[in-house]
Amino acid sequence: MLYTRIHWKVLLTASLWLAVLPFNKVSAQNEESYVGELGFTAGGAHYFGDLNTHMGLQATKPTVGIYYRKYFNGYVGARAHFRFMQLGYSDVYNANSFQKRRNLSFNTELYELAVQGDFNFFRFEPGSDAYRFSPYLTLGASFFHFNPYAYYQNRKYFLQPLRTEGQGTSRFPDRKPYQLYSYAYLIGGGVKYSLNRRLNLGVECLFRFTQTDYLDDVSTTYAGIDAFATKPDGSSTIAAILQDRSGVTGAPIGEMGRQRGNSRDKDQFATIEVTLGILFTSYRCKF
Repeated sequence: MLYTRIHWKVLLTASLWLAVLPFNKVSAQNEESYVGELGFTAGGAHYFGDLNTHMGLQATKPTVGIYYRKYFNGYVGARAHFRFMQLGYSDVYNANSFQKRRNLSFNTELYELAVQGDFNFFRFEPGSDAYRFSPYLTLGASFFHFNPYAYYQNRKYFLQPLRTEGQGTSRFPDRKPYQLYSYAYLIGGGVKYSLNRRLNLGVECLFRFTQTDYLDDVSTTYAGIDAFATKPDGSSTIAAILQDRSGVTGAPIGEMGRQRGNSRDKDQFATIEVTLGILFTSYRCKF
């Protein structure tokens, strides 16, 4: 009887050990693996173009964004980044006498979807204690939507439908109405730091070379007041008023053919953002 009880105890213990052993083996053979990073950005955006030829920084406006990034190794990663920002500028910021007399201004809300490649100068492994900091270079391209507007007597007017440079008229058959969508090439850089196994913190500066010259609704020469129809009472339409705002600062200068902007150069804009990334991980078998 004693032998039987000992036998059953040994058998039960062995059975429990065999049942638990596979789970111990699986746990020993799995490790946490980096999957990707969901991030949020916030900062400032600035426009450079026909109204801001001296690279002034007097009109920085807000930008926010969200991205998903994947690191392929310790040096190379890729991401998709969506941003919303505001851009704008005014000739009141310019010291140049002609630009002050021109007296044009604009604002726009801009929606951007970018694809970027990130190239780390140092080995960077999110969540690692040894490789948690690196400066980096980023390159890419973006597609964006914009819609410039201006205010007159406290009322907001979108400028593209007004065709302020005579686009689409018989007088200027070569000037086509511009699209409210365009694309840009991106170049920038930043620094990033892995706070812990779940969070990355960084700062990034990014510059865009756009393929439009109408972020600001300004590109070429004045169409002249005669290019715009008058109201039934003989007064000027809002298009005629907004195409030449120089009358506020003196005698109007917007005669046909006079320079209004510089069509040789495309508009540009830049952002500087703080980035916060949330790391996603999974478990994978080591063997």
